Amino acid sequence: MLGLLFTAFKKKRSLEETVLKIQQGDISLRNDTIESFKPFIAKNVSSVCRRYIYESDDEFSIGLIAFNEAIDKYSPDKGRSLLAFAETLVKRRVIDYLRSQSKRKEILLDISLNEDNDQSHMYIDNENSIHEYEKQKEAEKRKEEIHQYISHLQDFGLTFEDLIENSPKHADARKGAIMIAKLLMDDDELKEILFAKKRLPVKQLEGKVEVSRKTIERNRKYIIAVAIIINGDFLYLNDYIKGAING
Repeated sequence: MLGLLFTAFKKKRSLEETVLKIQQGDISLRNDTIESFKPFIAKNVSSVCRRYIYESDDEFSIGLIAFNEAIDKYSPDKGRSLLAFAETLVKRRVIDYLRSQSKRKEILLDISLNEDNDQSHMYIDNENSIHEYEKQKEAEKRKEEIHQYISHLQDFGLTFEDLIENSPKHADARKGAIMIAKLLMDDDELKEILFAKKRLPVKQLEGKVEVSRKTIERNRKYIIAVAIIINGDFLYLNDYIKGAING
């Protein structure tokens, strides 16, 4: 409901503050917030399913439940915005749902008529075939995602290899560069500079982070490459970022 968003704006209450109020038990505000973010939920569910999603679809219901879960579990201390956290959770829950549905599919084998002329059928749970099919489809999606990502990198004069070759060697350095990329994507002004001018706003970043200009410059390609991942619907490449943080 737009009324809720305008009210929140007039009261200068951030979305995170709204969520805190919901977590404290405001059921009416929870329902209104979920209602107002249905387009956001549908967009993220659609990006996973690769098709238009209607509110009557089971996948949309899974997305609603996941968004509600995100509200309950969100904590600003983790350094992510609610929408970034909710987007990840919605997509993960829908992926889990689609995988569970695939595993339950059974293959119908048509058997010849028996002596009583009754048609017999047998259902088998072909787990191996389904598993191989899932692996193949996942590989195809990964390949498609990488092709899309390469196209975005080319806009900045970068290659996919730049993400690998320019990855900081030490875990702390990788985490620091990824945090800079996240900060970059959370700042509308800096984000606009990056994508409009196709360059890293080093000077502006220098005043917002606790690392030197030299460090930012050294990790320039890696920061841009990670920022592109964060900004796009790259499910599998987002796993790379998690791995880089944990690694």
